[in-house]
Amino acid sequence: MQLSLKLGAVLAAALASGIAGYGLGADTWPLKPKAEVTRLATGEPSTAARKILYWKHPDGLSDYAAEPKKTADGRGYVAVYAEQEPDFAENRPPPAPTSQKKGERKLLYYRNPMGLADTSPVPKKDWMGMDYIAVYEGDEEEAGTVKISLEKVQRTGVRTATVERRALLQTIRAPGTAKTDERTLRIVALRADGFVEKLYVNETGKAVRVGEPLFRVYSPLMVSAQVDYRTATSGGFGGRSELGGLQKLKNLDVPEAVIEALRKGEAPQMTFDWPSPATGVVLQKRVIEGQMARAGDELYRIADLSTIWVIADVAEQDVGLVAVGAAAKLSFRALPGKVFDGRVSFVLHELDAATRTAKARIEVANPELLIKHEMYADVEVAAGAGQAPALLAPLSALIDSGNRQVVLVAKGEGRFQPRAVKVGRRSSEQVEILDGVQEGDEVVTSANFLIDAESNLKAALQAFTAPPEAERKP
Repeated sequence: MQLSLKLGAVLAAALASGIAGYGLGADTWPLKPKAEVTRLATGEPSTAARKILYWKHPDGLSDYAAEPKKTADGRGYVAVYAEQEPDFAENRPPPAPTSQKKGERKLLYYRNPMGLADTSPVPKKDWMGMDYIAVYEGDEEEAGTVKISLEKVQRTGVRTATVERRALLQTIRAPGTAKTDERTLRIVALRADGFVEKLYVNETGKAVRVGEPLFRVYSPLMVSAQVDYRTATSGGFGGRSELGGLQKLKNLDVPEAVIEALRKGEAPQMTFDWPSPATGVVLQKRVIEGQMARAGDELYRIADLSTIWVIADVAEQDVGLVAVGAAAKLSFRALPGKVFDGRVSFVLHELDAATRTAKARIEVANPELLIKHEMYADVEVAAGAGQAPALLAPLSALIDSGNRQVVLVAKGEGRFQPRAVKVGRRSSEQVEILDGVQEGDEVVTSANFLIDAESNLKAALQAFTAPPEAERKP
């Protein structure tokens, strides 16, 4: 009997211990549930007072139920309460104001998410259900500015550059043609009829030096002038006759070597060599050995090709940028890989009516005679080197719609201000700013069209919601 009582007591104790352990593991008797303890600590309403909207899958899957439900493995769906959904936040009373902690920014107001001129001292939603955005002290938008989050600024690749004051250097490109230097052209002609007895330079393109004989000539009039001078110097007729005879020889352009021989007392020369008047290349030869040369006939045309002119056809819109003295670089299609330095020496005063271009003359050294007459050239003129410094911004910073030029000035912390500017000269990379920005301003050079579009949207919405002019007047 005693054994039966002891066995019953042991079984009762084991059963009580099992029930207590189950209660502890399930957050029930004899303690309050963990969720209830947490609710009491945070001050949240009781489960009975909270409104359940729906039940969701315990694993966070897109599976919802309007009433309690279990998964295939027997787990219960999780209840979602009204205060846990942002769309139902407006049904709750606003939170009690709390004292501002040290180091926290002061909340000023809430602004419309679409940039409209509408603010609220408490959280609210617009007519599309979008939450108003909190504005803290220091985040107030300046008039005419647009604010973009720093994350969006980095994601869109916004880049800025500094507005600087320096010379606007730009390159003017134009086609050109090589020409001879007109200042070195020389024509060989006789001032009296004569006969070419011997031709020393008998081919076009031959290089000659000054004083080198070109041909041997016999001219009766030149021989007669020599005899007159000889008679005046040896017949005792006085200095006037001698000077007259010398002047006649010079008028006939008798070579200086022949005149010097007459002064030394030598007899008149029936034939004599005609020297080259300059160093250069024979461009044209119009004489044949044995022919009679009439007075004034062109026998040779000689030019010095050590200096070449390149005549560039400058477009009408670039004429004002090409100044005399500007440096130029020239490359010739017949000489690939070679670049020649030159300088603008003259700009013609009129334009070609057909091509609307002006002629700019560029002098180029040609010591090796590589540049040939009538070669085509590609000319690059450095414009603006000698001009006063100007306020310059990158050309990519300019938003030009045709009748409106705008740059976006970066104000820091994701704030940008569109500014209308007045522009002047432009190069391939820079633009002159005459009005609208100051030296040192940071302007947006990339992704500026996205910011400008957002700024225009904001301005359009403000204009759309602004009261009519008549309503604004008192």
